[in-house]
Amino acid sequence: MVDLTFLTRRPVAHRGLHDRSAGRIENTASAIDAAIDANYAVEVDVQLSRDAEAMVFHDPTLERLTVADGALANFNSNALRRIPLRDTSDRMMSLPELFGRVNGRMPVLIEVKSDFSGDLRLARRAARLASTYRGTCALMSFDPKVVAALAEFAPGVPRGIVAQRAPLTGEGAPCSLKDRLAQANLLHWRASRFQFVAYRVGDLPALPVRVARAFSVPVLAWTVRTEAERSLASKSADQIIFEGFRP
Repeated sequence: MVDLTFLTRRPVAHRGLHDRSAGRIENTASAIDAAIDANYAVEVDVQLSRDAEAMVFHDPTLERLTVADGALANFNSNALRRIPLRDTSDRMMSLPELFGRVNGRMPVLIEVKSDFSGDLRLARRAARLASTYRGTCALMSFDPKVVAALAEFAPGVPRGIVAQRAPLTGEGAPCSLKDRLAQANLLHWRASRFQFVAYRVGDLPALPVRVARAFSVPVLAWTVRTEAERSLASKSADQIIFEGFRP
């Protein structure tokens, strides 16, 4: 049986311990270092560059956090590293660079972004890197097909599903009602083979979460931003993914 206790041992800093006023932008080296120094595990996001590198960045487009605009996928990894981020001296990192920086000091949870198109290049790249990383890490995604692919690409790396009660909507989300309901209620378990769940804190308590915990599947609540939400999460989840305060 896979030991997943590292997922619940300590709170997880959402995109690192970021604080824009202190020059620590989400998913950057400074935010990662601050989380580790404070004894928190780290959660980050990865997107795919034009040259098929996993880049540590949340948005599919650049304008919110960088001085550039346009789709991240239109830029090579070296070009992305050169683009200045707003309000910080940090630059965008690749997943290999993140792993080199963390170097086993704290567990890392990596959310593999997906547009639900069936493109598995990012999942394959992240899985390959995670499977050779000597520290502790886990992979997760909103997309059940990505999670299923992670089980094939890196069977030894813990994998999880990110979910919320309301079915995902908008561009890139599952189109069919069946798929949307399966995503919201974790009905894809046999296909995706997830080993842990990250569930939206505002949707707790929730029946699929209770079922998961009944089968000893660890549940993390995201994104916890207040002590009140932390209290809510404590009743329905095993750990929190947090930001904006220090639990």
